[in-house]
Amino acid sequence: MITLRKSSDRGHADHGWLKSHHSFSFAGYHDAAHMGWGNLRVINEDRIAAGTGFGTHGHRDMEIISYVLQGELAHKDTMGNVKAIPPGDVQRMSAGTGVQHSEFNHAEDQTTHFLQIWIEPNQRGIPASYEQKSFAASEKRGALRLVASPDGAQGSVTLHADAALYAGLFDGAEAARLTLDPQRKGYVHLVRGELDVNGQRLKAGDAALLAGESQLTLARGKDAEVLVFDLAA
Repeated sequence: MITLRKSSDRGHADHGWLKSHHSFSFAGYHDAAHMGWGNLRVINEDRIAAGTGFGTHGHRDMEIISYVLQGELAHKDTMGNVKAIPPGDVQRMSAGTGVQHSEFNHAEDQTTHFLQIWIEPNQRGIPASYEQKSFAASEKRGALRLVASPDGAQGSVTLHADAALYAGLFDGAEAARLTLDPQRKGYVHLVRGELDVNGQRLKAGDAALLAGESQLTLARGKDAEVLVFDLAA
């Protein structure tokens, strides 16, 4: 079964310095029908205005992934990490027993556009940790590149969660297939462009929720960038 969710159906918050779309219930946006999917809890598409950002705040027992689309995200945390996250990088922070961090856009004239993703961990009370890796566009061109997994396979970042994340770029005749376990759940989030997902057309910000499916087919991309999640049911 495939359920499509349009970009326009997501929750939206405009704080002036921050404009955000929420795929699932978050902060002031609550939708009992969209509390998460499998162990995927949050996908926020955030745009941070130049010279602004999230002040220091805390997290516990959550796997947090940042995926930057435009601009650069400055990260600082109580583990001693001071990092810049550009497009092409995947950042994973395991909040574990607790971590404080801040995220800023220090540019003077450019918006930082990124996805903030939360996945529920399969281990609680672990030490907080941080990992960041870069994945070249050539690795994602016409393919699904594994960028996060429980065992760090293929050079992906390591998640303390029963989940895997793939990223891909598709245009024209480029296509890819991924075998799915029908006992698990899948989630496809189209970051930009247009793309056919198992024959159904998605546009930027749209998502496809998959249950009981044994295969995922991506085709007929138009400047498409996509994230695909393999999730615990």
